Amino acid sequence: MAKQKVAEQFVDILVRAGVQRLYGVVGDSLNPVVDAVRRTSGIEWIQVRHEETAAFAAGAEAQLTGRLAACAGSCGPGNLHLINGLYDAHRSMAPVLALASHIPSSEIGLGYFQETHPELLFRECSHYCEMISSPQQMPRLLQTAVQHAVGRSGVSVVTLPGDVADRPAPERTIEHALVTSRPTVRPGDTEIDKLVAMIDEADRVTLFCGSGTAGAHAEVMQFAERIKSPVGHALRGKEWIQYDNPYDVGMSGLLGYGAAYEATHACDLLILLGTDFPYNAFLPDDVKIAQVDVRPEHLGRRSKLDLAVWGDVRETLRCLIPRVRPKTDRRFLDRMLKKHAEALEGVVKAYTRKVEKRTPIHPEYVAAVLDEVADDDAVFTVDTGMCNVWAARYISPNGRRRIIGSFTHGSMANALPQAIGAQFTDRGRQVVSMSGDGGFTMLMGDFLTLVQYDLPVKIVLFNNSSLSMVELEMMVGGLPSFGTSNHNPDFAAVARAAGAYGVRVEKPKHLAGALRDAFRHKGPALVDVVTDPNALSIPPKISAEMVTGFALSASKVVLDGGVGRMLQMARSNLRNVPRP
Repeated sequence: MAKQKVAEQFVDILVRAGVQRLYGVVGDSLNPVVDAVRRTSGIEWIQVRHEETAAFAAGAEAQLTGRLAACAGSCGPGNLHLINGLYDAHRSMAPVLALASHIPSSEIGLGYFQETHPELLFRECSHYCEMISSPQQMPRLLQTAVQHAVGRSGVSVVTLPGDVADRPAPERTIEHALVTSRPTVRPGDTEIDKLVAMIDEADRVTLFCGSGTAGAHAEVMQFAERIKSPVGHALRGKEWIQYDNPYDVGMSGLLGYGAAYEATHACDLLILLGTDFPYNAFLPDDVKIAQVDVRPEHLGRRSKLDLAVWGDVRETLRCLIPRVRPKTDRRFLDRMLKKHAEALEGVVKAYTRKVEKRTPIHPEYVAAVLDEVADDDAVFTVDTGMCNVWAARYISPNGRRRIIGSFTHGSMANALPQAIGAQFTDRGRQVVSMSGDGGFTMLMGDFLTLVQYDLPVKIVLFNNSSLSMVELEMMVGGLPSFGTSNHNPDFAAVARAAGAYGVRVEKPKHLAGALRDAFRHKGPALVDVVTDPNALSIPPKISAEMVTGFALSASKVVLDGGVGRMLQMARSNLRNVPRP
């Protein structure tokens, strides 16, 4: 029986850790590992056209499944292409193992062809980044990398020279049981006691929720009812907390809407639940703030805290609910619910003014129709830029849908690659990529990956021939738009030429039918919707200081637009408000 090589041992450990796919592009230094994947059952090599796609796809798979996912790149330029997608996965807290194969070990440090230092380059976008320099380091180093990625919810990078991968593995190696899931963390009694006292003393409490509320919807609703609290959310908290929520007051932040901003500023006590909300300009500085987060490094880095609570949101709320004193005064909650409905009534006009007859098609209308036509358990991947706005305001969560984007890293071109990873997890589930023409064309080569694997991803392309969010930033900054226009082809014709389904929509009356036809198609499909580049409605009074880039804002409301079915939900919640 042939002796096992390091590459084979590497792949065996990935399979034991639950990895089902390895996304990447083949290359000489990576060949021993790719060949080991070919000969190993339980794991599949997914050939993409760009390594950045590989990292984004792995990150999306990890976010959907909660399991470790993996990607790989060959030496030098090959693995460097992974870095942007790995940054996104790391900042999205997705457990991803990246293999950065390396030049021959005897040539490291001598300026060899394609030489880089991946053990240094990937350090900032990973919890663990080390090089295997000898077979004796296997499997302990890879096992340690797996533990870091899973245990700390982020990226681990393992550098492996091609010649080391091709060497015989040691006959006697230490293999230990692998951690493949995270535990829950309960706060200490002292912190629970302090938080109970703060809640009991406050007359007006607001909850502001992020992605850390995943799996805690029932507890948040029970807690809000007990303390009569309005519930706002950040963008990454939308899919977990907005649905079936009679206390909803909308979203805060650059893309915010409704009464969330006012609710966070008009309270006595603001409780941040599982959110690393980056826009500190939208957080109050004159109310008491308590923060609950399972990652202690997130506590207090956005605002001054009166109490930091290290713990899982669901476990923390389970401790709090039976102990806090029930509140009976609903006046603050009811006032915020009314403010929220009024705010949505005002902005919804941008969508209702005969928009179904206008050409070029309004992107709000596209998003609203998409929300109606898409499956109740669809996965939406959303490009950074204006697609974030349309997803935030029009895609209705229901507890079964998922919404994935580059919401923390803010990278362009994320939607198509993330859709690839999402679709591989379940070919029978509808996956919709909400792509902008700028983001789509940046990594358009991987549309061919959909065709090659016959992945039934549906791309809804918001094609306004411009980089709209950048254009908005320039306008707000008092600058003329420059370098933001795209000269685009007929993307539907490109899709058909590649062997996929493609249709171009230029009139609103054809939109719903085109979407339904594309969704019924069994393979990959692209709907090229020509949208209005001037669809943004900007408040009349706005200063240059209001927007600095896409990640920081000192304004309270920057974008004004419709909100789709959220108005219906707000009106429904108002029916629960007692009448005088």
